[in-house]
Amino acid sequence: MEGLAEAVRRVGALVKARAERELAEFYPADPDGARPIAYLWARTVRCEAPRCGAEIPLARSFWLSKKKGRPKVLRYRINRVEGKPPEVVFEIFQPRSEAEVPRGTVSRGNATCPACGSVLRVERVRAQLAAHRGGADVVFDHRRRRVGGARLLAVVTLKPGQEGRHYRLPTERDYQTVWKARQRLQTILDEWERGGQQGLCPVPDEPLPPIGTLGFRVQRYGMAQWGDLFTARQKLALVTLARAVRELPTWVPEAVRVAMALVVNRCADYNSANCRWVSRGEFIGNTFTRQALPIVWDYAEVDPGSDATGGFEGALAWVGNVIEAWPGSPGGLVQIADATEHPLPDDSAMLWFTDPPYYDAVPYADLSDFFFVWLKRTLPGHRLLRDPFDPSNGLTPKAAEIVQNDAVRVDGQMKDKTFFETGMARAFREGRRVLQDDGVGAVIFAHKTTEGWEALLSGLIRAGWVVTASWPITTEMSARLRARESAALAASVHLVVRPRPDDAPVGDWAEVLRELPRRVGEWMDRLQREGIRGADLVFACIGPALEIFSRYSRVETAEGREVTLAEYLEKIWEVVGRAALQQVLDSGDGGAGALEEDARLTALFLWTLQSTNRLEAEEAEAADSDADEAEDEEEDEDEDEAKSARKAGGFSLVFDVVRRFAQPLGIRLPEWEGRVIETKKGMVRLLSIRERARVLFGREGTELVAQRIERAPRGSVQLELLLEEPGEVAAPEVRVRGRRRNTRPRSRTESEAEHGVPRGATTLDRVHTAMLLQAAGRANALRALLRSEVERGPDFLRLANALAALYPKGSEERRLVEAMLLAVPR
Repeated sequence: MEGLAEAVRRVGALVKARAERELAEFYPADPDGARPIAYLWARTVRCEAPRCGAEIPLARSFWLSKKKGRPKVLRYRINRVEGKPPEVVFEIFQPRSEAEVPRGTVSRGNATCPACGSVLRVERVRAQLAAHRGGADVVFDHRRRRVGGARLLAVVTLKPGQEGRHYRLPTERDYQTVWKARQRLQTILDEWERGGQQGLCPVPDEPLPPIGTLGFRVQRYGMAQWGDLFTARQKLALVTLARAVRELPTWVPEAVRVAMALVVNRCADYNSANCRWVSRGEFIGNTFTRQALPIVWDYAEVDPGSDATGGFEGALAWVGNVIEAWPGSPGGLVQIADATEHPLPDDSAMLWFTDPPYYDAVPYADLSDFFFVWLKRTLPGHRLLRDPFDPSNGLTPKAAEIVQNDAVRVDGQMKDKTFFETGMARAFREGRRVLQDDGVGAVIFAHKTTEGWEALLSGLIRAGWVVTASWPITTEMSARLRARESAALAASVHLVVRPRPDDAPVGDWAEVLRELPRRVGEWMDRLQREGIRGADLVFACIGPALEIFSRYSRVETAEGREVTLAEYLEKIWEVVGRAALQQVLDSGDGGAGALEEDARLTALFLWTLQSTNRLEAEEAEAADSDADEAEDEEEDEDEDEAKSARKAGGFSLVFDVVRRFAQPLGIRLPEWEGRVIETKKGMVRLLSIRERARVLFGREGTELVAQRIERAPRGSVQLELLLEEPGEVAAPEVRVRGRRRNTRPRSRTESEAEHGVPRGATTLDRVHTAMLLQAAGRANALRALLRSEVERGPDFLRLANALAALYPKGSEERRLVEAMLLAVPR
């Protein structure tokens, strides 16, 4: 493929030269010779507080550079002139500490006015931005002066002979080049209209999917067409690049033209108003840092002619490198077809391999339109850019797409779980039909919810497949997975399947249950030896466990009742959970009666969070800081629950995953709400050690508790001393959710205590108390408590050692429990 790669590079140089000539005046160099490589913008709204009216730049962060040794930040002051709205004026400075960095002005869609401190609610933010189709463009008056819309915060430049990025404030010249770009774009559109609107509109005017579509939020802010995702200058740049490819000389072969269209697509990914500036790495992030389109408040615009990230040169290099590295493949046939109506005849294939949609995780077709609309304009009329199922459809096929999306209806039917399961079963049945009886199938899946797995497996079994194995293969970038502590899968699970014989027997439920623990145990041991951990391990065990169940035409109880797949999956979770507890808590009975519920819940929670091939903490921080920052900057008010949980501390898992483990092991989640966990919007968060301090001692109770432990006679320390006794302790907050005097109004914790929360201290409470005494530096109290716990029995040390192995490396909890264990008397 080296010849093709070289041809692409040569033709790419021609395209770049033409685009640079046509776009040079819209991305001019600075008078001092510095070359702008990125323009950092913020959408704006007006404060609606009485006697204010200040323009609010919507910015998540005012960091420009977080590079060590040369941090750069924007800070602002307020200019006040009688009779005019307050004006926010920026300057660039080098902070000495985080405390000097101003807070962002937008959070969860609500904007805080820097001039008066008033909060503009998300509904009003949406309304103001909707009036300007998202607010990514500058609003000029008739004298070409900026009067609203997007505001340029800073310009990133490269200076000849100097290393690193440089930052300057915007000038009137910057705004005038934007105005000129808009005028040039309008001229192109006017020419298209005067030509009778022949062909496609140069700017994508196809509609965005309707409000409520999975993964999309931008429509709520007035963006109705795909072209609304780009500023006027960005649209001009992409229109110019697309035309340069479209008008290549006739001697350029089709393969090169297609490759150049992909280069333009890559430029579009880095040249929309949904890109952000990653201050830690000082580069522009692409539009699709994740598979969704939320609102991005402060965005970065690249100079497509620059050599920096996001420019044409980089896009060309990536495509060329991929082509060059591709080893080639034997000749084959590629065909677009409906997976539920396969064109192959019966029993014609030896291998059937599929990577199906991940339930409700990704709106594949809708998101692909972002690239499709530019492909159409770069390769007009190309045979691959037509809907083979509906010639009247100008976008990608969607009606038959098998995804779970409650916002969409097809022929009156909602794309719900039933739609997904039925469609998957039909597609899997087609695969079963075309595969030979001795053939092998493989299905890739990496969705992290149990509902997604149930839907997939239900379709497989209904279609006549036997699941024979499941192999987790690490496919996800570490930078997308770090200690977000949300059980994201580091591995894609490859399910190996074979056709089930038509005469498969009926299985006995009791026999299946007898075989299940042995099979799961064997695979857990094997996978753990190979470095598979946590959620990856759970889902990887499903395959071999399903072989027992799926080899039968159906499974029945002794009474003749058919056992459902959902019922069997519950048993798999139970067996995996018991085996995990037996390992981490070293309990001979599988954890069913070992320690208290809160200890089992915490251990299982942390065990599930373990990541396959988890990076060391310091490596993870370096690898993922940019990804974290990107998420911070791209979330909108409906999508930052995970971020809020991270700010609150602790560790998070999807509620359904926690429920699947807890229920069969007798762990009652509501009874630990507010004491060990917090559940919010489908996520369960394990409280951080600092939050546990408030639960155990109140706001200021650590010192008093330490004093009481230190005063206790040697060998008689019991954590029950923390429970408030009438008349004994003056501060009513010093407690472990125990008895309390009726000297205050009833509180949430008192109400919880009446609903089943145990009033005595548990082993987990005692371990956390020791960790908190370690954090407070109360060595005498810590030693006294540890002596007492060692004399009490083995449970304290068994749990503490388990937690030391389970808490994520680099976490405060890991550090405290390891330090506390060093103080245990030998």
